[in-house]
Amino acid sequence: MSEDSKPTDEQVAGAAAAALSMATTELEYRVELLNRMVTTCYDRCAARPFKDGALSIGENSCIDRCCAKYWQVVAIVGQLLGTGK
Repeated sequence: MSEDSKPTDEQVAGAAAAALSMATTELEYRVELLNRMVTTCYDRCAARPFKDGALSIGENSCIDRCCAKYWQVVAIVGQLLGTGK
C-alpha cells in the first residue's frame, strides 16, 4: 500500500465528525420517537382525573398494546424506507 492511499488526518477527522453528526441525529430521532410514543399512549390510556397513584390493570394493558403497535409501525416504516419504496 502506498503512502498516497492512506487517509490524511484531515480526512479521518472529517469522517469522524460526519459519523458523530449522524449518530447525534439518530439519537435525537430516537428520543423524539420515544417521547411521542409516551405522550400518545399516555393520552389514550391513562384515565383522568387520576384515581390511584398507579395505573390500573386496564390502563397497563392499554399502554402495553399501544406501545407494541407503535413499535410495529416504526419497524414497518423503517423497512419501507430501507427498501426505497
